[in-house]
Amino acid sequence: MDIAALSMGMSQASVAQTASLQVMSMAKDMAQQQGEQMVEMLKSVPAPHPNLGGSLDISV
Repeated sequence: MDIAALSMGMSQASVAQTASLQVMSMAKDMAQQQGEQMVEMLKSVPAPHPNLGGSLDISV
């Protein structure tokens, strides 16, 4: 096997791995930001009516 070809292959694999890690990092940051936005949204929602969801009508 040619050493130059092996070196190029390893370099390409390293670049691909670095790019993959960057994309995953961006996705993680976006998910974290969306989670924080959802928490803020849920804090601003008024409390539900206290009698809602207290009973369940089931007919068979």
